[in-house]
Amino acid sequence: MNSDSSSPAVQVTITDECKILILSNEQLFTLMKDMDTAVRNGLGKETNPSSVVKCYITYVQDLPNGTERGKFLALDLGGTNFRVLLIELGENNYFHMDFEIFKVPNHIQTGKGKELFDHIAKCLAEFVKKYNLDSKTALPLGFTFSFPLRQVGLTKGYLNSWTKGFGCSGVIGKDVVKLLKDAIKRRKDVRIDVCGILNDTTGTLMSCAWKSPNTKIGLIVGTGCNACYVEKVENAELFDGDKTKPHVIVNSEWGAFGDDGKLDAIRTKYDREIDEASLNPGQQRFEKMISGMYMGEIVRLAIVDLANQNKLFEGRLSEQMNTKGAFDTSFVSDIESDTDNFKNTMKVLSEMGINDPSLVDCANVRYICECVSSRSAHLVSVGLAMLLNKMDEKSVTIGVDGSVYRFHPYFHKLILQKTRELTKPDIKFDLMLSEDGSGRGAALVAAVAFRDELPSMKNEESNF
Repeated sequence: MNSDSSSPAVQVTITDECKILILSNEQLFTLMKDMDTAVRNGLGKETNPSSVVKCYITYVQDLPNGTERGKFLALDLGGTNFRVLLIELGENNYFHMDFEIFKVPNHIQTGKGKELFDHIAKCLAEFVKKYNLDSKTALPLGFTFSFPLRQVGLTKGYLNSWTKGFGCSGVIGKDVVKLLKDAIKRRKDVRIDVCGILNDTTGTLMSCAWKSPNTKIGLIVGTGCNACYVEKVENAELFDGDKTKPHVIVNSEWGAFGDDGKLDAIRTKYDREIDEASLNPGQQRFEKMISGMYMGEIVRLAIVDLANQNKLFEGRLSEQMNTKGAFDTSFVSDIESDTDNFKNTMKVLSEMGINDPSLVDCANVRYICECVSSRSAHLVSVGLAMLLNKMDEKSVTIGVDGSVYRFHPYFHKLILQKTRELTKPDIKFDLMLSEDGSGRGAALVAAVAFRDELPSMKNEESNF
């Protein structure tokens, strides 16, 4: 744990209760083995249909190589807010980016799919108009769509299931690129050429590869959690694209790991409660133990449980603390960032309606946060070490993005340390914070696709 502010003696009342949140290396190695099997099943033609980890083929086979030029749009949809971006690439690594953030209103998130894509098309048109882009010319666009997607080409992908609170009807099983193109066509006021669809992990990988060609894994730890990686074409049995190129990026969709029961031995009563109360019970169980959408709620449930046992706040709880979803994951980062007499912890608890907590209470709340965030980081490490060992490349850069990774004070360090413990000793790796992977990466996918359409670039080899 990372707390220097409190002694083990102070925490003695809850240490035993929190043991269920601490995983041994032995447990982590077992999970790695199970996850490796799940990924291999996801890659296999025969085994994929029954595999919980789907390993979707992205059809992205080329990295940026510095010859990309021009203006490219990106659409980044992965949560309640989405962005439209304009990226310009030029000589001598020239890079310029403008973007606007648009909201997806609640009624659209759970309404009809047609309304969602009409709303997106309207925002795209507003953006094109605002930046005086020539709407008579088809503008190349990369589309980041951060939901489980089964791709059958670079510009064709079918939604497998909604996550992150979305539930639009009429979209599951449909080609989302076609739905977007149809919505743009209905407007008749903007011309856009969708050059590629990808998820945020692929965008993160592409964005880091622009600076570091060694990038072979893209990781997101934010509202959700997922990873993609570079796989040999012969191992990706469902790939039916260009087999003259040796590699293709695979979107693991590892958030579903454990949906078949492989996580049951380490799932706590808090994990089960979160899962049962979620919009998708029984699904994304790995993600629900890791990501920002759930981390704060795991902490809240643990606090409520321990208070009900008279081990916190003398058994007193506020209405806020008893409210589902009230304990934001950002509170976990705030509490663990404390350096001065639990100042942040007291502020957070005050916001949650808990006034005048004792120092022992503050130390205990911090300890709960540390247990939950360390477990989250160690589960991410299981996935990363499994991919690193599977690829068996001697030097790999891992591109990382997401609010939990960015803002939690120890997450980077926790992942780095545990992944080193779990990875083969001869494999070297580093973690690189992605600069806007889901936006910049999407534009780069469009730029690479556009580059590869140019006659002078046709014979360029894949640069994985």
